Amino acid sequence: MRTLSGIHVIAKPIGAVCNINCAYCFYLEKRGLFPKNEDFRMSDDVLSAFIRQYIEAQPFPEVEFVWQGGEPTLLGIDFFRRMIKLQKEHKRDKKVRNCLQTNGVLLNDEWCEFLKKHDFLVGISLDGPKEVHDIYRKDSTGKGTFDKAVRGLRLLKKHGVEFNVLASVAKETAKAPLDIYHFLKDEGVKFIQFTPVVEREAGSDKISSFTVGPEMWGDFLIRIFDEWVRNDVGKTFVMNFEWALNAWVKNASPVCIFSENCGRSLVIEHNGDVYSCDHFVHPKYLLGNVLKSPLKDLVEIPAQKVFGEAKSKTLPDPCKKCAFLFACRGECPKRRFVKGLNYLCPGYKRYFQHIDRYMRTMAQLLSYDRPVSDIMKASNGPPIINLDKKG
Repeated sequence: MRTLSGIHVIAKPIGAVCNINCAYCFYLEKRGLFPKNEDFRMSDDVLSAFIRQYIEAQPFPEVEFVWQGGEPTLLGIDFFRRMIKLQKEHKRDKKVRNCLQTNGVLLNDEWCEFLKKHDFLVGISLDGPKEVHDIYRKDSTGKGTFDKAVRGLRLLKKHGVEFNVLASVAKETAKAPLDIYHFLKDEGVKFIQFTPVVEREAGSDKISSFTVGPEMWGDFLIRIFDEWVRNDVGKTFVMNFEWALNAWVKNASPVCIFSENCGRSLVIEHNGDVYSCDHFVHPKYLLGNVLKSPLKDLVEIPAQKVFGEAKSKTLPDPCKKCAFLFACRGECPKRRFVKGLNYLCPGYKRYFQHIDRYMRTMAQLLSYDRPVSDIMKASNGPPIINLDKKG
């Protein structure tokens, strides 16, 4: 019997247009793929085709739309009102959920009332406290964006909008792991995702000046993990640790970077062009356009299958022999440029080695129907917990 297999599409309804100018942004350069007079606004025709095709391509009862940029709030609320209307027209008997990734700068009461009314999950980009966030996340005049971003976050809280925080970890920000973690907790953030910044200079193999070092990335995660595993399990959800536990209990990865293969996470640009992946928006990886070909067909074309399967087929021998292949799977192919190895490999290995004993204990707790938060009962050294079912 064929296993049902859906697709995941990140929508870029305003392309690479943004109202701030983050030093590490990898997407602003994508404007160069289009004519200088490009409008960079998703038309109603493209929006309607995308919504209809995306819903049709999903074999599951719930469909999750993800809206990113650039900065999608630049389109204004009316664009998203049209989007909600089209989803209602095309959803049939399926439940539709929307996720919006934003820098938070344009959020106000009207935006938050809309997001709450339509049950959006909002991801807000916030790298940490002001002295950390403003290092790389500046506006077009060179001023930091922290104050506006935090104002947006607090408005989301005020209106009861479900939200999480995406914190990018670059070279300088990686130096303050606990400052970042404590700040986010103090702001009432319950769901956090840390994303490493790894970029190369345009047209070169040279690492950018803001790229986080492999060891720095590993140490960053370890410092926060040690705080989390002793104090915050079950209270603060760090997605990096949730993904790791998912691997230790032998479940398939819910995120593409730790999946055995990729190829079913696509990206659609504002003009309807569909690319192999958010990190591979280059002419070579253009699959087609939703105004000409259905999404469900584009994901199945031979070139996309080759792209997805290359993740496992091109694993170097050190990866194949690694004790933590089950958790890493070589991570994102975009970062595999060190003799085929992922640039962050040394950091990941250090991190996985450090958390292994804790993850094994948490996996065992789950097998006994015990809450993983019980691991906090062991505050020092390797966790030693009585795993009697009746305990």
